[in-house]
Amino acid sequence: MVEGVLTTRAVLSLKGEDAAAFLQGLVTQDVTRAQPVFAALLTPQGKILFDFFLVPADGGHLIDCEANAAPALLKRLVMYKLRAKVAITAEAGLAVHLGPRAGVSFADPRLASLPVRTIAPATSAAPVDGAYDALRLSLGVPEFGHDFKGEEVFLLDVNYDALNAVSYKKGCFVGQEVTSRMKRKGEIRKRTLMAQGAGLAPAAPVLAGGDPIGEVLSVRGDHGLALIRIDRLAGARSAGAALTSGGLPVEIDIPAYLEPS
Repeated sequence: MVEGVLTTRAVLSLKGEDAAAFLQGLVTQDVTRAQPVFAALLTPQGKILFDFFLVPADGGHLIDCEANAAPALLKRLVMYKLRAKVAITAEAGLAVHLGPRAGVSFADPRLASLPVRTIAPATSAAPVDGAYDALRLSLGVPEFGHDFKGEEVFLLDVNYDALNAVSYKKGCFVGQEVTSRMKRKGEIRKRTLMAQGAGLAPAAPVLAGGDPIGEVLSVRGDHGLALIRIDRLAGARSAGAALTSGGLPVEIDIPAYLEPS
């Protein structure tokens, strides 16, 4: 079991009488259910700017987000604030831990096989970033800031529709029109899949018989994630074409949560 502090995460708080309505009009998930959610903030064109967990607490929400992106996320939320009665604050005294402990604990909304998360006062608990990254890569779970950057990918490219990051019933949010159209028309050309091979390197192409079918996003050891054109992968498998990256064989596997139930 992976338990300890995630040093690559930070915490913001969003409070005020308009907090829920403010978030509801911005983010991809439904925040009216008063339960923790995994969500994203998109560009108007539907690409991911940030992802985060929104956790109801003390009449507002705590935001579990990528640490390096926290200042930019705070600035973006303030930009959208306008006249909304909300206060948005960086909570330097709080940290994100894996495993149950005193604080605000919640099951990871993405997959049951990911650890419980707890927002609690920062302590000297052992960092577990490496072990956590290895776990999520083994499950095929991508994250903003580690596997892709802002404005690079659509929700469906990184499987966020299958990881409970979007509600298609909640109504409008920034980037909703593009996201809904892609889902409705079945325009899922790319998926983030698990890759294994000795030649993996970030940004390296994945080839099928010499033709590109995708690109490696991130690597830990000989495991990683790759953004793959699923039609080209299917064609390569039908033709029996060898898959390679970095001049060496690579295996591409579909995460269990993407398999038909």
